Amino acid sequence: MRQRAAVLCGAAVIAAGTVTAAVPADASAPRPTHAAPAAGPHWEKCATEDYPTLQCASLKVPLDHARPRGRQITLALSRVPHTAGTYQGPLLVNPGGPGGSGLTLAGFVASSLPAKVAAQYDVIGFDPRGVGKSTPALDCLPGHFDPVRPDSLPDTPDVEQANLTRAKSFADACGEKYADVLPYIDTVSAARDVDAIRAALGAEKLNYFGYSYGTYLGAVYAKLYPHRVRRLVLDSVVGPDDVWYDANLNQDLAFNDRHRAFLAWIAGHDAAYGLGTDPERIETAWYAMRAALAKRPAGGKVGASELEDTYMPGGYYNGYWPYLAEAFAAYVNDQDTGPLVEAYENFGAPDASGDNGYSVYTAVQCRDAGWPRDWDAWRDDSWDLYEKAPFMVWNNAWYNAPCAFWPTPSRRPVDVANGELPPVLLFQATGDAATPYEGGVTAHRLLRGSALVVEDGGGNHGITLSGNDCLDEHLAAYLTDGTVPHGDGGEADAVCPALPDPKPLESKAASTSSRSSTLHGLLGFRG
Repeated sequence: MRQRAAVLCGAAVIAAGTVTAAVPADASAPRPTHAAPAAGPHWEKCATEDYPTLQCASLKVPLDHARPRGRQITLALSRVPHTAGTYQGPLLVNPGGPGGSGLTLAGFVASSLPAKVAAQYDVIGFDPRGVGKSTPALDCLPGHFDPVRPDSLPDTPDVEQANLTRAKSFADACGEKYADVLPYIDTVSAARDVDAIRAALGAEKLNYFGYSYGTYLGAVYAKLYPHRVRRLVLDSVVGPDDVWYDANLNQDLAFNDRHRAFLAWIAGHDAAYGLGTDPERIETAWYAMRAALAKRPAGGKVGASELEDTYMPGGYYNGYWPYLAEAFAAYVNDQDTGPLVEAYENFGAPDASGDNGYSVYTAVQCRDAGWPRDWDAWRDDSWDLYEKAPFMVWNNAWYNAPCAFWPTPSRRPVDVANGELPPVLLFQATGDAATPYEGGVTAHRLLRGSALVVEDGGGNHGITLSGNDCLDEHLAAYLTDGTVPHGDGGEADAVCPALPDPKPLESKAASTSSRSSTLHGLLGFRG
């Protein structure tokens, strides 16, 4: 992504005039949420070694919020209770996705914030409807991502048809298995669940902290219930004007930039990897590896599509770069496929939670907004982008392709423009691939009075509570007393330098057990 040093320091861009928002007809006004009995959710201990004070509970909510006495579903909740005499209410956290589980995130956030800050909040995690321990939990087609899949690059009609058949089969399986549920797996329904959680906790107002897709969920909640928002933190902000087809096209360009940054990093460490010092030659070697794996998958598991799955996480978090570089170098220099298979199993291989997460991801994205139903539009857009950014274009297209065949009609996206909120705090890295920088700038403009903190030169996705003290000081100040920075005329209200890129592994036994890697494990990918 482009560097923005000349324009970053500045004041908020304030939207002039009164904001008039268009939201879906069935989402245009808050519906009354009836609070639970005074006792609220029944919390029980569910401590882990890392999070010894974690508690768990469940909450029933309507499947259809327009029919509050109709069918009920269950949300799984978690909590780290406040311990200070000063209590600032619940802080609801969400890791994104859509489809990400937030139960463990509550423990992570509570333990990563300064102790004096965390002690003033009940930090609340939850599995959104359809996710994880909430019921029903979606799993449309178990094993959909089992290796080896067709090559994502549809360079013959047969390969294209094989991928289309997979996408349509997934959409059909979801429709057959969850016909009664899919119309209510969407962001607006999840936002109404958030307000049901607030009411069940007995809070007049809610504090909210969301990463990635969780920023869009938070912005939609704030649109529907602006007077219920006390504090709102959005980290790695979804472009609110791009939901969701255009957002994925924009990701393709940004991921290609980030992949090239990874290859340039390898070039800067030739002594460790022996792949040369020319990033373009290293890129050629990477695509040669891809072509070879398309013909002969490594270990019978890692074909071309699985290779992309393995290296895509490096676009989210550069802490994975040393491991990915080791695997790449072993394949090229020693014809050793073992490290590549290990990297796939660590970063790209599916599991049961991944099947669930993907089912919810497609259900939400396909329902939230319109997608082209004519495959020719997808094909033309993807080939056009492939000429500029080959790394993830077709992999991403097939990941989202079930939306071309989705059995449930789409809503209109929510216009999240909002002039009724207290100050909102936004965080964005200039090189973020999953939620490109421009989305944070757009949200800053639409959320009037918000403050934007930028990590200049950063490329990770999810940047607070991951080791950057400058960013975390802004977060702590806001959660302490609502303080936000104020710039003086540019895109950002405050700028923090990025953390340095990682170094090659010093030994094969090195691990990614840092706070930053823990966060990125919780946030997952594709969010």
